[in-house]
Amino acid sequence: MALTRLFVLAALCSALTLPTLAQVPVQANPDHATMLASADPRLAANKRLVYDFWREVFEGGHMEMVDKYLSEGYIQHNPTVPTGRAGFVSVFSQFANPKPIQDRVRAPLVAITAEGDLVVLSFARTGTDPKDSQKKYSTTWFDMFRIEGGKIAEHWDPATP
Repeated sequence: MALTRLFVLAALCSALTLPTLAQVPVQANPDHATMLASADPRLAANKRLVYDFWREVFEGGHMEMVDKYLSEGYIQHNPTVPTGRAGFVSVFSQFANPKPIQDRVRAPLVAITAEGDLVVLSFARTGTDPKDSQKKYSTTWFDMFRIEGGKIAEHWDPATP
């Protein structure tokens, strides 16, 4: 009996020290219309503004549409993009390859959350294990926007330099 307890305790301790590799993969939500809906018309409008910015400017590469979405004093918290609408255009024009604008965001969108003047887009993302480049893992990326005067005034994401 004592040996059984010792074995169970040893197995439990071993299990607790091993890295946890099992996970439930993050899944995109195919129902964009429901994610855009809100009983509060202001929240629905804020969600739509961010969603359309993502489709038309970010994914579509249409930098000529930036004035429609970003305030001139747009504040950027991503350390790789300068603050200001001109800073955004300067960086993303380098990568922009204008293409037809899609009806839906193409990235694997998980959720659109709006509260007050903030809108958060959550995306499913796959990463490469830094310890083993042959292994992939599922995670989530978040972009948060603050709306002011009908335009995007501020942006946050988890990007690092």
